[in-house]
Amino acid sequence: MPTPNFGAYHIRKWFTHVEDALANETGQLHDGLSLRKFVVSAAIHNPYAHRFSVDLGDVVDRSDELGREFGRRAAEIAGDVAVQSYGKAAIVGIGGEYEHGNAFLTQTFADPVRKAIGGGKSWVPSTGKVAGPGATIDIPLAHKDALYVRSHYDTVSVSYGDAPRADEVVIAFAFASRGRLHARLGGLDAADVRGDDGLH
Repeated sequence: MPTPNFGAYHIRKWFTHVEDALANETGQLHDGLSLRKFVVSAAIHNPYAHRFSVDLGDVVDRSDELGREFGRRAAEIAGDVAVQSYGKAAIVGIGGEYEHGNAFLTQTFADPVRKAIGGGKSWVPSTGKVAGPGATIDIPLAHKDALYVRSHYDTVSVSYGDAPRADEVVIAFAFASRGRLHARLGGLDAADVRGDDGLH
């Protein structure tokens, strides 16, 4: 077990990914505001690697502190830009189980992130897989206060050249400043969100 350096966790590396879309895929310039997507990620030692454990509480129960740090970093990157969408993901190294990644991504972890970016009523869309270094993960995004806002269904793709190692999990939390550029498929408009039930 590597020496813990963040509470009970050993974090080998933090990653930050930022992209600003000025036009859509066919070259149409943004319609008022560019689309910023950014991802905060960490390569963390997996304490359950190479073994089976019924109880995953060692990760779940302590993940609120991890969530606060993810939230702090996210708020710092966002600056004055309001976050409208979010999503999360895990890539588990080949010595672990997909379930190990999910243990890092529960509400215990997510709630401090929500708080740091100004709240969030909707559930956080999530994905994950077991893979090795260099794997790409497509992180789903949705409106943070109303899942029925179709314009904000989106994806941000990231990869990590040297992670996850076999005994690591890469945890990622993604954010976006707006919906898709030139979204035009109807549904609830972001300007009309009530934000009281996570759906409308």
